[in-house]
Amino acid sequence: MPKENLKEIPFIEVLRCKVHLVQIPEVIDKISYWIEKEREKYHFVVVTGMHGVMEGHKDKKFQEILNSADLFVPDGISLIWTAHLRGFPLKKRVSGADLMLEFFKISNERGYKNFFYGDTKETLNLLVKKISMNFPDLKIVGFYSPPFRPLTQKEDEEIIEKINQEKPDILWVALGLPQQERWIFEHRDKLEVPVVIGVGAAFKFLSGKVKRAPTWMGNHGLEWLWRFFQEPRKLWRRVFIDTPMFIFLVLLELIRSKGSLK
Repeated sequence: MPKENLKEIPFIEVLRCKVHLVQIPEVIDKISYWIEKEREKYHFVVVTGMHGVMEGHKDKKFQEILNSADLFVPDGISLIWTAHLRGFPLKKRVSGADLMLEFFKISNERGYKNFFYGDTKETLNLLVKKISMNFPDLKIVGFYSPPFRPLTQKEDEEIIEKINQEKPDILWVALGLPQQERWIFEHRDKLEVPVVIGVGAAFKFLSGKVKRAPTWMGNHGLEWLWRFFQEPRKLWRRVFIDTPMFIFLVLLELIRSKGSLK
């Protein structure tokens, strides 16, 4: 059972985004606590790395959405390195796919109900088939692939009604950043779900549609390189423009913070 009194999780600010210093066990504990002890409340979890922080740096309204989250989970080696520079020795990043797998183990035992929203019908069918084989007792109460266009008001109301009728304990959203975070934030007063999490490309990874980097690459912070070679058109700007800019801005922020302490 989840702990009765979970202590507040420490965080650092990276380019004015509040990033929590968590690893998978703390995230699982927090989610379980919310489901079992605060299920009448809505809880929003962001899982992103440098990409999300940079999107927030460019768009202050999106930064406000990120900072409204109950938990900002560091998915990206750049945020781990940033934490190390600030004196916080986080061991590894927490990817959306890894978080889902670990939560499925707990969910399989405790009967938590899962709903998947986003990606394509093909990906969702593969995802459900695969995880049902690996976690035979996992409760999947629904999944839905929205059209790749803006929803009409009627369509939007229908999908929210569908989700709420199934009464999931956790809603996994994979629309890609920043769309998924905006969607979650915009529907925060309509969703009757204890925990809603944006997980980006995790559906593709867990379904097998996109092959994940070898473990050794992930452990050495090189998964971004693996993904770049798989999806260069999608990731070139992130790799060649956003990453150098992020490094520059974080170092500048660190220098300024040290100067202010003198």
